[in-house]
Amino acid sequence: MTNTQVTLLQIDNYGPWTVTPEPRREADLQTLQSRLYADVSQFVGARDGYVFFTRFDNMVGVTNGLDIDDHRLLQESINNRYPVTVSLGIATGQTPIQALSDATALIQDAGSAQDADRRNVLDGRIVDDAHRTESDVQIAHFDVVDATGEYTDELNAFDSFIEIEQGYAELMRYMRSAHDSLSFFVGGDNIIAVCPTLDRAAYEDAIDHVESAVGVELRVGVGRGNTAHVAGMDAKHALEHCRATGSILDLAWE
Repeated sequence: MTNTQVTLLQIDNYGPWTVTPEPRREADLQTLQSRLYADVSQFVGARDGYVFFTRFDNMVGVTNGLDIDDHRLLQESINNRYPVTVSLGIATGQTPIQALSDATALIQDAGSAQDADRRNVLDGRIVDDAHRTESDVQIAHFDVVDATGEYTDELNAFDSFIEIEQGYAELMRYMRSAHDSLSFFVGGDNIIAVCPTLDRAAYEDAIDHVESAVGVELRVGVGRGNTAHVAGMDAKHALEHCRATGSILDLAWE
């Protein structure tokens, strides 16, 4: 049974800040967002977690193994180096979507994302060491079958992007609605899904659905572990096995 620890990071008062005292240059905002994501990803990654940028002003972390002090240190580091503050909600659950919903509620209850008085909220709970197991996190690493031959080397760069994004969007929606999972585009033709305890049939179902709905053929390697890093590395190796054998699905523990 999975027990995923999810952290929602939300920039405080970001919308109003971007236009105060007047609208800021878009290039500067994009640079700030990308640097902030890089710093957060490096901080969490050094502690065996994963962070996904979503809308950049909101980021979702899989933070099994990080404690409250780690989260507080992250806030302090951001405070010292950026002109914005961030609020963090932390929750755990047997499904990632439930954990994220609970983490989101903690921040929303503390005030609006555009509330000038909301600063550096840190609330929630972690998975205590005594309750951690080797199957707390299940990660599925998807990619598009022959993306280079089908898209990159055949279409212009933007049309390739559209095709890949259609597959990602459909997978993201379906994995959330049918399997209580959180899926994130991570570049190229790669998608990482944070999942509850799913079996082979569930992944086959998702692959079949995406191909039927938007015509994008996917394959996936799946791993599990006590942190996102451990589960994710197992998933990467399982995906490499798919590429080597031509299969569309490999579960690392089978």
